[in-house]
Amino acid sequence: MTVAEPFVPRLDLPIDERTRDLLECRRRSSGVNRGWLVRRALLAADLVGLTAALLIVEFVLPFDQPRVGRVDQLLEVSLFLLSLPVWVVMAKLYGLYDRDEERTDHSTADDFADIFHMVTVGTWVVYVALRLSGLANPSLARVATFWVVAAGLVAMSRAVSRAYCRRQLAYLQNTVIVGAGEVGQTVARKFLNHPEYGINLVGFVDDQPKRRRDDLDDLNVLGGASDLREIVRVLDVDRIVFAFSNEPHAATVDLIRSLKNLNVQIDIVPRLFDVVGPGIGFHTVEGLPMLGISPPRLSRSSRLLKRCLDAVLSLFGLVLFAPVILAVAIAIKLDSSGPVFFRQVRMGRRGRRFRIWKFRTMTIDAEQRKPALAHLNKHARKGGDPRMFKIHNDPRITRVGAFLRRYSLDELPQLLNVLLGEMSLVGPRPLILDEDRHVHEWGRERLNLKPGITGPWQVLGRSNIPFEEMVRLDYLYVTGWSLFRDAGLIARTVPAVLRGRKMHV
Repeated sequence: MTVAEPFVPRLDLPIDERTRDLLECRRRSSGVNRGWLVRRALLAADLVGLTAALLIVEFVLPFDQPRVGRVDQLLEVSLFLLSLPVWVVMAKLYGLYDRDEERTDHSTADDFADIFHMVTVGTWVVYVALRLSGLANPSLARVATFWVVAAGLVAMSRAVSRAYCRRQLAYLQNTVIVGAGEVGQTVARKFLNHPEYGINLVGFVDDQPKRRRDDLDDLNVLGGASDLREIVRVLDVDRIVFAFSNEPHAATVDLIRSLKNLNVQIDIVPRLFDVVGPGIGFHTVEGLPMLGISPPRLSRSSRLLKRCLDAVLSLFGLVLFAPVILAVAIAIKLDSSGPVFFRQVRMGRRGRRFRIWKFRTMTIDAEQRKPALAHLNKHARKGGDPRMFKIHNDPRITRVGAFLRRYSLDELPQLLNVLLGEMSLVGPRPLILDEDRHVHEWGRERLNLKPGITGPWQVLGRSNIPFEEMVRLDYLYVTGWSLFRDAGLIARTVPAVLRGRKMHV
């Protein structure tokens, strides 16, 4: 990477075609951006979800209890429709319309706790208000049913709205990274690996950039720190990520302050990002913000709760998916010779080895053919990680196996590992022994919890994530474990599987 020419405010900067299309789209639509698009889509989703829940309760679900009150059914519906602005204000107060513009990886799974809380408060406040005012006397069964149905439909409507928004050009955010060193280029790689974040990476800003990595496409240096304000204006930048430029601390602080009036989202990579997890907390000392990292402790009650949920849900899953498991087993037998299941030794909690259960997706001689195919390993190429083995369109995969991998159906037998207590539904990636021997020192903390069918590595990128990054993600997961985070990872796994994204462990 070389330092760019002195910056001159013009539209023929070294930017790609998508950026030019986005600029033209905004020019024609009077500056419509992600915030404008998503807020209106989510507003519509909330109204649709709440209204649909009411109509289902009123006209679809059977209730034996007679209607009591001074209003008929039509007036009851009308009163609810008149209350919709109040619901919208509540959602606004819960911050349910503002996070997509600020957070790159925000999803409906992250909103669900607030959605449930908002629907709970709204439902029972409306119920009490109707009873006290005497306008209506809805039955408790109807109200409770509306409460449950509304929470589900609002979440589903929001998921559909977000899926729609992410297909629109206006959803993209023009993004500039300040700092073209190792950290800045790592941030760029992560953005490029996750197009669902809606980040249109325009380029870097740095006065002393390092040589560009081979996997960063055609990203260029757009100018130096003194050019940043003009770059923001000319390229209609929505987001700036500060990632350790060589500028002095005081100069960086002044630069950030100078951007406050430009209506741009500013993200700052923390200095100790290797140990800062998503569950980090803030506190202050005389107004000085401080990051708080709690000691990595998991109480007996938390372990017991996690184990109980694993046992109950894995048993339920085995019963629910029994017909699918039987159908897959028959398909494997008809497709190729060999056993239905593939078993392999993996490293478990506290260094205990176990055999993982998976449906066989490769030919019976796959392990014997591995040395002959080593040259096809994507990680054996320049910039790869020789500790990992991944072949694109692996010739050892059977026809049925390709389908199973696409929809992660080959992972279903691991529910048996979970039921037996060898694995968890959510946890660190279960490494094979050849990979585990490369994990040292603090990275061994990842073995404090049982490996999982899904987890941060599987959800966030799988084979696109380097080995060291995988270990760091697992370390942060284990040291910052929470039940809500497990629920969020499970929720993020579902759409990944439905999209046909491979999630191999």
